[in-house]
Amino acid sequence: MELWIPITIAAAFLQNLRSALQKHIKGRLSTLGAAYARFVYAWPLALAYVWGLNSVGGLALPQPNWLFLAYCLAGGLSQILFTVVLLWMFSFRSFAVGTTFSKLEVVMVAGLSALILGDGLTAIAILAIAISAAGVVCLSMTQSNLTLGALRSGLTEKATMIGLLSAALLGASSVFYRGGALALEHDNIPMAAGFTLLVSVVLQTVIMGAWMIWRAPGEIGRVMQHWRWAGPVGIAGGIGSICWFTAFTIQNATYVRAVGQIELVFTFMATLVFFREKVTAIEVLGVLMVVGAILLLLLAG
Repeated sequence: MELWIPITIAAAFLQNLRSALQKHIKGRLSTLGAAYARFVYAWPLALAYVWGLNSVGGLALPQPNWLFLAYCLAGGLSQILFTVVLLWMFSFRSFAVGTTFSKLEVVMVAGLSALILGDGLTAIAILAIAISAAGVVCLSMTQSNLTLGALRSGLTEKATMIGLLSAALLGASSVFYRGGALALEHDNIPMAAGFTLLVSVVLQTVIMGAWMIWRAPGEIGRVMQHWRWAGPVGIAGGIGSICWFTAFTIQNATYVRAVGQIELVFTFMATLVFFREKVTAIEVLGVLMVVGAILLLLLAG
């Protein structure tokens, strides 16, 4: 098994854990505050990771360049805008349809990877991504209590376009982060990934912090006040990001994000085993499609 595969699975698991922790603090913080906790409590961890690689591991620090900084800034802004656009989408009556289309991130990653980085895909990989996307739509429809008829009728709604925009922004962040790590031309993957994460998350902390001071004064103070609850969100997110960035540095971001959709399987299993909630046939079909697509992608090499 190639190294990026278990790293991606670990990243997906930690992302699932971070999402669960964010839901736990939602009563104490706003959605923006919970999102900001991901960044403000993650950058010290990223700094410690890079310091450890340099001081303990003896790895040389990369030499940043303008292309690298541009990719980090673009990736950080894309991820922040994704959060803002997603919140905007929830203000529309047909937000459930938009939410479904916002899950098509991996499709956006495929197109943007080819356009920006020139990363190509095999025919089998394209088929696997199509199957995976269909599975994600099935799962999202069930979670939003949507029917196929409602999904079709909602195609022309504004929320649908906003959902696709949010998917494009999240997909773009993955591509830009990979571009940043590759632009360093560093001969050590963990250091290149860690340094890219550090610069990106510091930029995100500063930019989103400034935006929140303007739009949501007082929320940063609440994020700091509730550090016992918000801190674990940043830690889980930070460790998960180290895994994501390492996988992006090794492999095409499309393959990484496609395998990373195993997060949905983790959520499904938690619903089934721990919460003992009833699942529908469409949910089972969606999970089988996602798992089948991942296996097809891995078996095809």
